[in-house]
Amino acid sequence: MNATHLIKSKIDIFAPLRKWLDNIEVKNSVIAHRICKSIPSQCPFEREVKFLGRIVLRIPPMCKINPLYNEIISLRFRAICYLADVCGEDVSAYC
Repeated sequence: MNATHLIKSKIDIFAPLRKWLDNIEVKNSVIAHRICKSIPSQCPFEREVKFLGRIVLRIPPMCKINPLYNEIISLRFRAICYLADVCGEDVSAYC
């Protein structure tokens, strides 16, 4: 094995959580509403903490530091689709 092969085969410690989140099936409208209400529709914006007019701390957007962001947004999307397609509800409040 060369060094390039070792770099490409990194261990993903979040793989079990990714798989678990991807396999969640939304089958209940109450749960679907809770998911849609608790997961924001957009990535929370970055913030700057200023002191005496100078930036002392810059917090990046939460989606850039959350390793499970894509899976969480996918779960929210599945919940919205369930409410719209299966339950026939208006989901415009969640968009």
